Amino acid sequence: MTASYTYKYPRPSVTTDALILKKKTAEILLVRRAIDPYRNHWALPGGFVEMDELLADACKRELKEETGLEVGLLEQFRVYDRVDRDPRGRTLSVIFYGFVEPDAEVKGGDDAAEAAWFKLDQLPELAFDHADIILDFLRLLGQSV
Repeated sequence: MTASYTYKYPRPSVTTDALILKKKTAEILLVRRAIDPYRNHWALPGGFVEMDELLADACKRELKEETGLEVGLLEQFRVYDRVDRDPRGRTLSVIFYGFVEPDAEVKGGDDAAEAAWFKLDQLPELAFDHADIILDFLRLLGQSV
């Protein structure tokens, strides 16, 4: 039985986002958001963590719901916590990354109107702080856009 607690101070929300790149190509997976905020803008696949799941499991669940893609191994990259990064309120996002085969197919689902692969040097305008996240990850890999 899980205890229920109430606190008098506000708490942030937690999300996970997935940086998924195709092996041997310079392509990254993005979803076009079907809902606000940022409706019709492109973003990394991801969403809110449920109370009973681990972060990596939340990321895999959101990835599958939004793109149909199932991945075995995801590695944690970094946490993004800029106070104003999400217009819905204080949100911490834990970013995971993984690599898939060049023939991986995706299809938009859940709250993603569309899922597609983009060349890293031809990214659309992105929602939230996702452009910064991608740039930080590419710097880590020693690549540039």
